[in-house]
Amino acid sequence: MLVSRGNGGAAALEPVDGAEVTLVVDNFVDLLMAGGEGVQRYLAHDFGDREQLIAEHGFAALLTVDRGGTRSSLLYDAGLTPAALGRNLDVLGVAVKDLRAIVISHGHADHHGGLEGLFRRYGRCSLPLVIHPEAWRERRLVFPTGAELRLPPPSRADLEREGLELVEERGQTLLLDAAVLVSGQVERSTPFEQGFPIHYARSGGDWKPDPVIVDQNVIVNVKGKGLVIVSGCSHAGAVNVLRNAQRLTGEQRIAGFIGGFHLTGGLFEPIIEPTVEAFSLAQVGRVLPAHCTGWKAVHTLARAMPAAFVQPAVGTTVSF
Repeated sequence: MLVSRGNGGAAALEPVDGAEVTLVVDNFVDLLMAGGEGVQRYLAHDFGDREQLIAEHGFAALLTVDRGGTRSSLLYDAGLTPAALGRNLDVLGVAVKDLRAIVISHGHADHHGGLEGLFRRYGRCSLPLVIHPEAWRERRLVFPTGAELRLPPPSRADLEREGLELVEERGQTLLLDAAVLVSGQVERSTPFEQGFPIHYARSGGDWKPDPVIVDQNVIVNVKGKGLVIVSGCSHAGAVNVLRNAQRLTGEQRIAGFIGGFHLTGGLFEPIIEPTVEAFSLAQVGRVLPAHCTGWKAVHTLARAMPAAFVQPAVGTTVSF
């Protein structure tokens, strides 16, 4: 099921007949939003039911692939809190015991913090969990005001105690019988995506600048349509993520891009325009700018790519 690869050329990613991506955790929820062709929204049936979908500052997605009539699923990221991930998986009716793998994009808590919710509800999970070796480091943000935000890493001991098989890989990894490619560290080539200057990592007893955050994504190649990319925060830059997927697979068509663009806040808003321009030129079929994309970037993408844009919300499923 798992085949690890180094940072080489085109990866041996097997095409699939179809793919679905469901947003399990995101910053936004709207239970009255309309769906559309290839876009299914979660339909609430009773607002008297206390178990409803909730949003939080985090990201998690369920990726399901269909090949030859066989469907297989993995969980990509786990949101910030156990409450959100556990509840939303329940409300959405996700069969956690049928998951075949978990992938963590990077070590920030809003992408791994909810894993405890799996264990509380479903017990030990004997699954492979793909994670980059850099994810274990303690990190923080230091804002120009002097305020700090702690970003605790996942606990290796806790994950192993829950029965997970930790697969640490800097390069690419193939999952679900080579139907899903985990990108590993993203190659950076654009001149305007320069990382996170207020990001620091603990090294020994000191805090040192850590602007280059390793944030891996997952990639599927749908027959006749092209690549579907799911990216947690795109800390390497969303355009770099897109082009890296093309380089790794040799496929230039992008059927869909789902996840965070990390264009929120004054540090990143200046690169909204070149990012949107690159996505428009790439003719991305579906764009769901979730999580950390930011209000201005979301609306810029919606205006520039009206046919491709889909408003993300917890419970939304996009089919390819």
